[in-house]
Amino acid sequence: MGQFVDATLSFPTVLFTFLLLVIIAYWVLVVFGVFGFEGDGDGDGSEASGATGFLSGLGLGGVPAALVISLLVVVAWFASLVGGTLFTGTPALVAVLVAALVCAWACTRLIVLPLRRLIPKERVPSRADFVGRACVIRTSRVGSDFGQAEVTAPDGSSALVQVRQTGDDVFAAGSTALIFAYDSPGEFFWVMPYAAELDPDRPI
Repeated sequence: MGQFVDATLSFPTVLFTFLLLVIIAYWVLVVFGVFGFEGDGDGDGSEASGATGFLSGLGLGGVPAALVISLLVVVAWFASLVGGTLFTGTPALVAVLVAALVCAWACTRLIVLPLRRLIPKERVPSRADFVGRACVIRTSRVGSDFGQAEVTAPDGSSALVQVRQTGDDVFAAGSTALIFAYDSPGEFFWVMPYAAELDPDRPI
């Protein structure tokens, strides 16, 4: 046991031992529900975005960053432990460190490639999601060049969008309209009259 501890605290393994302890602590907290799978705020923080971009540049994107980093640390720690046990001397141990990093990248990439196909890709919301949904007019009128409406997205959030009409229908503030198309160049939606009471289940 003493030899094992000495090996984990010797160069180059010691460089990864602390990181391994952090990884273990992180996953224990995930199991007990203290953190979400990717930690708090992983999707929005600049640090998380930078880490994701860095991993993608290494060919390790497409799976949660927490999982990729964990694999890198575990493989690098194990490779450096084995190499540090087999070799001695500063030049050899430096070579072991480099080899451990390369081995960690290669092994993690081999694991990440099949995982990408198993993890469903997150769908990015788009303005096209509003087409076919009812909206509430928020301006006194809607014309071919003016109008705003409030629409509820599939996820329950609401947004104020620019709307236009092709005819001469009268839209008063608070009336209901149906979004039937999106104009990408003009960045507005085309609307038509819609009687909400005919379809009470349609989100407004």
